[in-house]
Amino acid sequence: MRVHNELSESGLSDFDLYLFGEGKHERIYDKLGAHAYTNGSIAGTRFAVWAPNAERVSVVGDFNRWDGREHVMSGRAASGIWELAIAGIGAGTAYKYEILDRAGRLFLKSDPYGFAMQLRPDNCSVVASLDGYAWQDSEWLKQREHIDPLRRPFNAYEVHLGSWKRPWDQRVPPFMSWLEAVDQLIPYIVDMGYTHAELMGVAEHPLDASWGYQVVGYYAATARYGSPQDFMFFVDRCHQAGIGVILDWVPAHFPRDDHGLSQFDGSALYEHSDSRLGEHMDWGTKIFNYGRHEVRNFLVANALFWADRYHVDGLRVDAVASMLYLDYSRKPGEWLPNRDGGRENLEAMDFLRQMNNAVHRLFPGVLTIAEESTSFAGVTQPPEHGGLGFNFKWNMGWMNDTLKYAALNPIYRRYNHQLITFSFVYAWSENFILPISHDEVVHGKRSLLAKMPGDDWQKRANFRLLLAYMSAHPGKKLLFMGSEFGQWLEWRDYEQLEWAQSAVAEHMQLRDCVRDLNYLYRAAAQFYGSDCDPNGFRWVDLHNAEESVWAFSRHAVGHDGGAPITCVFNATPIPRERYAVGVAAPGRYRKIFDSDEARFGGAGFNQQVQVSAAAGGAHGYPHALHLNLPPLGALFFSGPV
Repeated sequence: MRVHNELSESGLSDFDLYLFGEGKHERIYDKLGAHAYTNGSIAGTRFAVWAPNAERVSVVGDFNRWDGREHVMSGRAASGIWELAIAGIGAGTAYKYEILDRAGRLFLKSDPYGFAMQLRPDNCSVVASLDGYAWQDSEWLKQREHIDPLRRPFNAYEVHLGSWKRPWDQRVPPFMSWLEAVDQLIPYIVDMGYTHAELMGVAEHPLDASWGYQVVGYYAATARYGSPQDFMFFVDRCHQAGIGVILDWVPAHFPRDDHGLSQFDGSALYEHSDSRLGEHMDWGTKIFNYGRHEVRNFLVANALFWADRYHVDGLRVDAVASMLYLDYSRKPGEWLPNRDGGRENLEAMDFLRQMNNAVHRLFPGVLTIAEESTSFAGVTQPPEHGGLGFNFKWNMGWMNDTLKYAALNPIYRRYNHQLITFSFVYAWSENFILPISHDEVVHGKRSLLAKMPGDDWQKRANFRLLLAYMSAHPGKKLLFMGSEFGQWLEWRDYEQLEWAQSAVAEHMQLRDCVRDLNYLYRAAAQFYGSDCDPNGFRWVDLHNAEESVWAFSRHAVGHDGGAPITCVFNATPIPRERYAVGVAAPGRYRKIFDSDEARFGGAGFNQQVQVSAAAGGAHGYPHALHLNLPPLGALFFSGPV
């Protein structure tokens, strides 16, 4: 039986079908999925889905008692697309696709292009319009087009909204909403001096504990925190407050959930049929078939979708290393080589280049950031030069070495000085972001403060030293929530941060230190302007492993201006009086940061507000500053003034 209340006309032209088949329809989300439709006085929703190996596809929901015989979709020739327009169905209607495969199996699937989904554990797609929101960020978007991100401050606060703060009422789910985040999270980010919010878990995902890294609704903002328009409002207000919004984006894999992309039309449609290509054994997930045009189109258009419909300022692409290598986390015999006999995933590389090209061409100023943990060359080089085309790459080598060094008892740091110095060998091989992310403060790794050695005072001093070093080191910055005030417990996604602890004096002092570092980084072109330029860096004291002291200077490049900033670090609990630090020019140098200040919880050992450079020099420089180095401390001096 089939009812006769369908609307006429197709929503897809032959040219749409051609572009999709070529993998080049950059606005396919306007065509596939569920979209409002009017024909004269009759209104409804047009549905379209790609399921080329299905025998029959129907739209089902409460509106037809989940009877797949009532609203059977029509196939569009060899495109594999099925479509149907149904009168009387509007926003808020829950639906799925009932698919009969060629083996006679009948099953239900959510809409891969659906703009909304039900709140978990329910998993239907929901008809939703993304129109009607009155954006107020036109000036922000206009300015964004003309910014050189390499020479602008980027200091991101990584946020999992579901555990940043939780409301005191007994609501279900127990999450802060986007509307509440406007009044609480945005002012906090502004006050702390961050330039960007990097948001975890915005796309719809069925399992809270996946943190949003096992996505089912790639085009659906999660229902946990409100409506699509609520998220638009949050992004809009971020922009009005001068804050950029970066989303975690997960094109590396997808979960096996029955209602999702896995075996979508009864065949390996979005994934590979061979498990040696199509499965991440470690994660229990499926790998996209990047060589299939329509799959590549799904992902490229999804990247564009978030910039287009939600005005986001960038995508942090998760698990890029797992995409680049066919033998990633696999033993011999568990993977298949590429067409040239190598281990590189050539189709994934082509996809990433296509995605980056499309984003930067259509949305200039929108960033793409790779979480890539290997030494793969050219991640941030343009595709025309053989690179992948990302703006930035996470510097995982710096992160691993630095956290390992910071956790050492200072007695042993002299034997591991290379953990500090080695990062400068490759610091400009890519355009880097220095990340201390959620992955470093979870699963038994301990919180950032708890990693530090020594008693509580020494832990806090080491903490301040580490973050001062991070601020001064070339590279953009990212810090996970809770680290900024020295939370003792490692992150737990099922409860809020230790906000009561943040009101304790010692933790308020740590937060004040981080805030000052953030504002200093934003104000100093010597730091942010040369993050990705080796001309902005000079070693001063490189070889003093015995005393675990090192020093370098940061310089403005181009037209940024400003006197050099000399940064000195003492990674032992031993204060050092009149330590000679070489500088190039005579004159007076002004202290602009001291991690050991009493207001940060330090001892206040250094009382040198200004220091005159002495003749005689040090470290190969003609002049020297004689500084009183605080224990487990960092000093920044600007000059000559």
